[in-house]
Amino acid sequence: MVQINGVNKEQYDGKTLEEMIAEEGYEKSRIAIEINEEIIPKTRYGEVILQDADRVEVVSFVGGG
Repeated sequence: MVQINGVNKEQYDGKTLEEMIAEEGYEKSRIAIEINEEIIPKTRYGEVILQDADRVEVVSFVGGG
């Protein structure tokens, strides 16, 4: 089971980070992702495989002023 922003999700175990982003509806250019307290570069989203017990934090950037 993978934890995303504090919510347990079984469907992402074994999928790439890129697949999780698409399925969750995130806009890749407007987020930063940390897995197990390590920031993942956007260039690696397609190669990082989510594993059981991973803790994923997705931070969205919001513009405004």
